Amino acid sequence: MNTLARLEPRPVSADAAPTGATLTREGRPSRAEAEQAVRTLIRWAGDDPLREGLIDTPARVVRAYQQWFAGYDQDAGQHLKRTFEEVAGYDEMVVMRDIRFQSHCEHHMAPITGRVHIGYLPRNKVVGISKLARLVQVYARRLQTQEKMTAQIADTLNSVLAPHGVAVVVEGTHGCMTSRGVEQATATMLTSRMLGVFRDRTATRQEFLAALDLRGNIRPVAPLL
Repeated sequence: MNTLARLEPRPVSADAAPTGATLTREGRPSRAEAEQAVRTLIRWAGDDPLREGLIDTPARVVRAYQQWFAGYDQDAGQHLKRTFEEVAGYDEMVVMRDIRFQSHCEHHMAPITGRVHIGYLPRNKVVGISKLARLVQVYARRLQTQEKMTAQIADTLNSVLAPHGVAVVVEGTHGCMTSRGVEQATATMLTSRMLGVFRDRTATRQEFLAALDLRGNIRPVAPLL
């Protein structure tokens, strides 16, 4: 955790959330083309896409992709637009732990599973806690690297809410390492993004990290069903 505490993230503009270079729906292949691509992969793997057990697999895969990658059709910032200013003068840190996510590595398209922990110091307004989970889901449901997803979550929250500061820590287990390559089944990756007071004030950053209680307590993450 000391490494997390010392991270020096790049400055972020307060007036624009990050945008990805994604294709419009009109620019994407048709469902039929996508299903044919799956049949090609099945043949390349060495099986017959026309046998009984596989004949409906291309359609199933495409339907699964629609769910796994639904984040491309969503605007993360829109989930944060509705805020609440009646907070009775509350001006302390807001922390939400253990937001579970499942994403896919953009290098191997292997699963990434884990937890996101978010903290922010509000400036006269807060957002519904379910919206923080929605924010994570939008970015998780795209082809990702953990580092990029961490930055996207923090930068969007910072841009839309304009709080005094934002902190995001992500714990991830990567299928591209656990099931292939070096096959390190227990390896867990930690990334963080600290903005505003969480970057500038050591005490605030340490308060957030202490609230997570991650030191020596990294928990295995079961895949989402």
